Amino acid sequence: MEFNQDNKVVQLCAKGMEQEGNGQPAEAARLFNEAWSVAKTDFEKFTAAHYVARHQKTVFNKLLWDLKALQHALNIQDEGIKATLPSLYLNVGKCYEDLHDVGNAKLNYQEALSYAGFLPNDGYGNMIRAGIEKGLERVAL
Repeated sequence: MEFNQDNKVVQLCAKGMEQEGNGQPAEAARLFNEAWSVAKTDFEKFTAAHYVARHQKTVFNKLLWDLKALQHALNIQDEGIKATLPSLYLNVGKCYEDLHDVGNAKLNYQEALSYAGFLPNDGYGNMIRAGIEKGLERVAL
């Protein structure tokens, strides 16, 4: 799975991330929403929804967008997508945890763990693995 820099959705999301880095969250959110509005493929919708989720004002709305991102990611027929699934399931699990739905939180943390082998062995992969481990510890029954 490759992020094509000529793709309009990828360009809008990159600009949105730049605005986040510049301390302009409202402009970032606008760009991410624009990316969602022009997204056509599952890859584009997964990408845009992932970033739209980050700017939701409530945990419930964040969960809805994280679930959209996850569903579109699961529709992508490319082995490379599996490296993104641990993070997506981790995000969904955390939302459920924050909403005090321990059962769904645990299920999603376990799904994240089941895909953890696809994570790179680098700082990012280690961060996601640690997040999954901590999430599972918090919801242990």
